[in-house]
Amino acid sequence: MIMQNRGDIECWLTDMDGVLVHENRAIPGAPELLAQWAKNDTPFLVLTNNSIFTPRDLSARLSASGIEVPEERIWTSALATAAFLRSQSPGGTAYVVGEAGILTAMHEAGFIMTETDPEYVVIGETRNYSFEAITKAIRLINGGARFISTNPDATGPSAEGPLPATGAINALITKATGKEPYVVGKPNPMMFRSALNRIGAHSENTGMIGDRMDTDIVAGIEAGLHTVLVMTGISDQREIDRYPFRPSEILGSVAELLES
Repeated sequence: MIMQNRGDIECWLTDMDGVLVHENRAIPGAPELLAQWAKNDTPFLVLTNNSIFTPRDLSARLSASGIEVPEERIWTSALATAAFLRSQSPGGTAYVVGEAGILTAMHEAGFIMTETDPEYVVIGETRNYSFEAITKAIRLINGGARFISTNPDATGPSAEGPLPATGAINALITKATGKEPYVVGKPNPMMFRSALNRIGAHSENTGMIGDRMDTDIVAGIEAGLHTVLVMTGISDQREIDRYPFRPSEILGSVAELLES
């Protein structure tokens, strides 16, 4: 059951980029909302498909933008991926393509990193994809390793324009192997369910704030959450109209969630 009354919401999940920050600047109302949740002891997590950085890194980056979020309040696709794989194969083996976010999460989940007959090949976000690493991933998947990816985002933002991201590398590997990855990050509702478990929340009384219909909102709906779309990211009315589903609420920004 999706709660239609915002007053019934006791816990919050929120996307980061386009909701709390935009190009490393705090979106008006975001610092105040997070301070309000902290003051009221409202359980919350900041969710991101970014698997490059650890929660500690992201907490520091947010702080530099004027937003204070403790690292334990940040849930990344890397953490969700590591938690999923630990539930599937405790103490398993993996070949991982990525940076500190996914490598640290996999280590902390008890995985052994290996290039020799791993159970899993895990593709995460990085700005340093190498042809050698992708070739190795393809050969290991062809050899029987299960293909896992942290997120499906085909491009990422940069000051110079879009960058190829995890989804683009997933597609390259799929083309070479004929194997589709299991993607743990948004819009897979599993990322939200693992986040709910992290804070001991239930879908019936939890809200999800996002700026994307195709990831945040659809996954929130599928996870049974009260969904709030804010218009400070990439969505506009034309984007909303493309989809057959609707969020529980559409707001200009998170400032509208502040208590008066």
